[in-house]
Amino acid sequence: MEGKEVAIYQAIENKIYVIRGQKVMIDRDLADLYGIETKQLKRQVNRNIERFPADFMFELTKAEFENWRRQFGTSNSSDKMGLRHAPYVFTEHGVLMLSSVLNSPRAIQVNIQIMRTFARIRQMLADNTELRLEFEEIKKEINNHDKNIEILFRYIDELLEKKENPEERDMIGFK
Repeated sequence: MEGKEVAIYQAIENKIYVIRGQKVMIDRDLADLYGIETKQLKRQVNRNIERFPADFMFELTKAEFENWRRQFGTSNSSDKMGLRHAPYVFTEHGVLMLSSVLNSPRAIQVNIQIMRTFARIRQMLADNTELRLEFEEIKKEINNHDKNIEILFRYIDELLEKKENPEERDMIGFK
């Protein structure tokens, strides 16, 4: 990948959050990427709400919204998520559905990049899962080796103890 593509992927990755255990993007970030106003994006979504079931898009609850605002500062700061209303958040499928609602050439190109970014994240997670499983196997082997070494040292200690403190034995032979 070229440097420009990497920068685009990183910019998109920085706008992907985990909320309710799902990777999502906020309406404001998507509108910014598409080059439109957030209210325009929301208007298009509301006009086509049947395309966005709960597993594609949801609105933050009041508690989630308050937590979100606290994380990014005050509501009046223009650059710190100055949100007054709870934003819509879109799952990967919801972002994909946005491409059918927003038909501009830019929206199509942005959606392609977002889908590639989600795929990249999935691949990275899969790679990390494989590594984690390999580490677990290595840890199990090390634990087994530790136990075996411990048993070996215990036997050596017992042998040394017997050598230092030999038991009195009856003499065999003629007296």
